[in-house]
Amino acid sequence: MKKILPLIALLILGSQPTLAEPTNRIFVTNEKGGTVSVINSKTNEVETSIDVGKQPRGIGLSPDGSELYVALGKDNKIVVIDPVSLKLLRDLKSGNDPETFAVHPDGNLYISNEEDNMATVLNPKTGKTVAQIKVGIEPEGVAISPDGKRVIVTSESTNMLHVISVPEYKIVANILVGSRPRSATFNHDGTIAYASSEIGGEIKKIDMNTHEILKVKSLTNDKAKPKDVLLSKDEKTLYVAGGRANAVFALNAETLEIKSEIPVGKRVWGLALNRDGSRLYSTNGVSGTVSVIDTATNTVVDTIKVGKFPWGVVVDD
Repeated sequence: MKKILPLIALLILGSQPTLAEPTNRIFVTNEKGGTVSVINSKTNEVETSIDVGKQPRGIGLSPDGSELYVALGKDNKIVVIDPVSLKLLRDLKSGNDPETFAVHPDGNLYISNEEDNMATVLNPKTGKTVAQIKVGIEPEGVAISPDGKRVIVTSESTNMLHVISVPEYKIVANILVGSRPRSATFNHDGTIAYASSEIGGEIKKIDMNTHEILKVKSLTNDKAKPKDVLLSKDEKTLYVAGGRANAVFALNAETLEIKSEIPVGKRVWGLALNRDGSRLYSTNGVSGTVSVIDTATNTVVDTIKVGKFPWGVVVDD
């Protein structure tokens, strides 16, 4: 038995993907600049910018951190970047108008194709389309449960969250929510999802077993047009990008009561947390900046000037 247990442990460890060393960088897509800004997460200084193509929005890292993906809405493709050398490695055909995407634990990309009312599942290693799922009008946000068994795609004009089962690639529920849902996120065990409704200025909390809406919260700022939603590492706080409110809202994840309203730049869209959850980054489109928020105090500790109309953000540290 003493000999078998170490062998089993080695086999289990050997089956896990090897994670790339973090680059200690923040990557930001600049929608109107056609670039990705590369920020040093230790100094908050911009290292460089990468020319990528027309209308970069969605951005994400592969599960092992070895590749960076950027959706180019006007070029109808995903570009693959080496996050260390910052070289463009290859292009992937993504279907028409890839708005954004999420990366599945198995490495596949789930892409919202806004013009085609479609969700495309793409294998970024082979470049092959695995599946296409018909969804509602103007799909945008994509969220994947941590276990990979459920995917949510938001459709802005149909006002729905479409819940897709994996690996069947079938819609198992269509959840009617407020006007113009933009983004969604899961809790750690996949039992709860949160979604933003931009025009309604609302946040929804949803039971993912029954697909029942548990709570609805209207943001108190009349200018709020919520876009991104993101759960803190301890699952106690839900962060909401407030759009025209020029603020990030911190909500109690259980009750959806607003704990604080954090002033940032103009037209805040994207949100991302660092690895330990101590820093939250927001992209402020009209200001052309990224705000760095200390999550212990919910205050802005730095502001970084980036490219033209920053939209998406991902942190690799």
